[in-house]
Amino acid sequence: MKAVVLALGLALALMLAAPAVAGDRHPSQAKLEGEVMCPVCHTTLDQSDSPVARHMKAFIGRRIRAGDSESEIKAKLVASFGPAVLAEPPRHGFALLAWLLPIGGIALGALALGFAAWRWSRAREPSPALAGGLVLDPELDRRLDDELRRFE
Repeated sequence: MKAVVLALGLALALMLAAPAVAGDRHPSQAKLEGEVMCPVCHTTLDQSDSPVARHMKAFIGRRIRAGDSESEIKAKLVASFGPAVLAEPPRHGFALLAWLLPIGGIALGALALGFAAWRWSRAREPSPALAGGLVLDPELDRRLDDELRRFE
């Protein structure tokens, strides 16, 4: 049984890894332009039309035609322009906070909202109908009965 589970896990890992490797081997111009920043106007290349951005787009096109992978092209751009050329912050060191803070903020917000809803639901006064029956003034009760009889 363990061997079957291990084989299925290995097959699943290989199926998921193949598209990732293929995507790195054959990058698209549009994908890379969305992931690389223009050092002049500080927007992604697909939004920029500065001379430097046009030069970088041409460089990416040449590297794709030469058969470079996505990671090789990005490494060459980082070597030329520095790590700030990547639109995605690195996933190590102090820059890891850019990945963790939004997730932590969402988790804390969800916890605070859940706690507030829990407290609100516990702090309400029970309605009189639930606390032992609805008690009406005898005169109001008689008038209500009279009105209801009229509609029967």
